Amino acid sequence: MEAQVSEDREKLEARFREIRLTFRILRKNPLTILSLIVLLLVFVFAVFAPLLAPYPDANLGIPHMEDRYKPPSFMHLFGTDYLGRDIFSLVIFGARISLSAGFTIVILAVAIGWPLGVIAGYSHGKIDDFIMRACDMFLSFPSLVLAIVIAFVLGPSLINSMIAISVSWWPWYTRLARADAASLRERAFVEASKAIGLSDRTIMFRHILPNTMAPIIVQSTMDLGTAIIAEAGLSFLGLGAQPPTPEWGLMISAGRAVAFSAWWLATFPGIFIFLTAMAFNLLGDGLREALDPRLRRIRGD
Repeated sequence: MEAQVSEDREKLEARFREIRLTFRILRKNPLTILSLIVLLLVFVFAVFAPLLAPYPDANLGIPHMEDRYKPPSFMHLFGTDYLGRDIFSLVIFGARISLSAGFTIVILAVAIGWPLGVIAGYSHGKIDDFIMRACDMFLSFPSLVLAIVIAFVLGPSLINSMIAISVSWWPWYTRLARADAASLRERAFVEASKAIGLSDRTIMFRHILPNTMAPIIVQSTMDLGTAIIAEAGLSFLGLGAQPPTPEWGLMISAGRAVAFSAWWLATFPGIFIFLTAMAFNLLGDGLREALDPRLRRIRGD
């Protein structure tokens, strides 16, 4: 009993050491710190949008026709749109929608692709062939084109566009997890688990799946920015969020017809899409450096 408690304590201490080392490496990277600051700002906008927006009624689509197409000023920092709504308020509320869409897309894609990749990498044989041929079938189409087709079939809405993008993305996580799982199945701890009578299901989901988590976390973090861009793209094409929803891509679409006379309509939502996507990519790079043992050895951490 005491030996078991001691072993559990050592595992817990090793885990805390790993977490502390990860944070120490992240703190050394100025781009990672900058990305965290940008993302923190966007998250604050998303969470406290009703409190931070100077014109909260903009989220409700209430028109103020007397204020149409006003340029940036002290009263309207980012100007107003074709309904007289404050662009700054719409951008703040749009952060909530874009972040929710990005996280939903990635979570759905990971939930589908990660377990399938572990099953394929551990099983080999016909199961592996079937899963990987399904991946090849989805990957034979450009992911954005496939998402557009699925969104068109399902109908234009924010939820349908998120489903469409997730369905076109899961094979990437399957391939990533399969590569790690195929390597892990040859390790000694898997052979020991089989020797003591553990089932294949227990080995896959209790032992192998957690050990494939690091690359999945890195990839999903980097994909969050791409997911926001993809969702904005579908909304821009009219297949995602619908008016008067304050979604960044939809706001850019509304501003393209007046891009020269009312440049602020598309400019400020586009800047926030760029900054958010770039921040997630930089954070993903930082996490890759912090979680990859080979890069740690190169850096001397």
